[in-house]
Amino acid sequence: MAQSLTEQPGRQQPSAAEPAEPPAPVAEAPLAGDEPASAEEHSPRPEAPVAQPEPILAAEPEPEPEPEPVAPLAAAPAVSEPATRPGFFARLRQGLSKTSASIGEGMASLFLGRKEIDDDLLDDIETRLLTADVGVEATTLIVQNLTKRVARKELADSGALYKALQEELASLLRPVEQPLQVDVAREPYVILVVGVNGVGKTTTIGKLAKKLQLEGKKVMLAAGDTFRAAAVEQLQVWGERNRIPVIAQHTGADSASVIFDAVQAAKARGIDVLIADTAGRLHTKDNLMEELKKVRRVIGKLDETAPHEVLLVLDAGTGQNAINQAKQFNLAVELTGLALTKLDGTAKGGVIFALAKQFGLPIRYIGVGEGIDDLRTFEADAFVQALFAERENA
Repeated sequence: MAQSLTEQPGRQQPSAAEPAEPPAPVAEAPLAGDEPASAEEHSPRPEAPVAQPEPILAAEPEPEPEPEPVAPLAAAPAVSEPATRPGFFARLRQGLSKTSASIGEGMASLFLGRKEIDDDLLDDIETRLLTADVGVEATTLIVQNLTKRVARKELADSGALYKALQEELASLLRPVEQPLQVDVAREPYVILVVGVNGVGKTTTIGKLAKKLQLEGKKVMLAAGDTFRAAAVEQLQVWGERNRIPVIAQHTGADSASVIFDAVQAAKARGIDVLIADTAGRLHTKDNLMEELKKVRRVIGKLDETAPHEVLLVLDAGTGQNAINQAKQFNLAVELTGLALTKLDGTAKGGVIFALAKQFGLPIRYIGVGEGIDDLRTFEADAFVQALFAERENA
């Protein structure tokens, strides 16, 4: 601004030397008024019209209102972002929409126009549960319990049966509703994350690390997936973004060695929680599963109680194949918890009931979207309500 002010006086000095310029605006004013153009000799009289163009000049700032709408438009996204963020239940329902279409809305279609309970309705319920990947064991248990309640005259009509079905599904999940309880006295509390390729282990680790950090815990990450350079880089990005230290070595390094170093570093730095990533491996490859056993043994050399949590990450989209994965990983490393991811992208979320019935392992987290907040602590009742919410709100 100082430069522009110094430039203006430089232009005014020559204007003082050329006094002929003041009449110039008088000549310009008649041009705007067309009529005074022919009476140049009566220049003293057009002084009144000279005042008329002044409002025209004052009316020129019409573009001023144009920036006014620009400001609200720029601010609109900022206002709309929180407005478009639904609450906990709404986001859960949105994330489970595909599974809801298979179970909740699918069941609702069976009950339309049917008031009485008969064998055909019970058979249809059984078929719907099986096609939704609920699994044979869980489906058999649910249908048997419903049939017994019908025989005891506890359920008067299809509406009562519909509610009873939701109760049976929720009761199947409640025993596995066990949130992760981190004991910071362990220093560190070691979480070993395992799973096959492509289930979202590294992403789950990043989100979990952020959650624990927001709870006030000091977190460290161990890049134990040494087979993929991208996995190490991805974990380091999560660490840099959230100011969380990451222990890593070169690609191809021994995974057990990396995690061993990480445990030592965590102890030295007074870290509360160490989350160790591992390379994705097929549960059918015995040699790879043996490597995972080695990782667990090495951690135990520094702390015989560690790892304190062995978390298996499963992709809900794999359906019943998730059962086989859980079985093999549980045999190899004795799982203590499950995280079921990518529920927002599949209609096979019913596999969660099969997992609960067959293994009874705590379901720590479910993933229902890409955001950090979309890694949810599992709640059985909220889960079932979200599956059936569409019909109730219709």
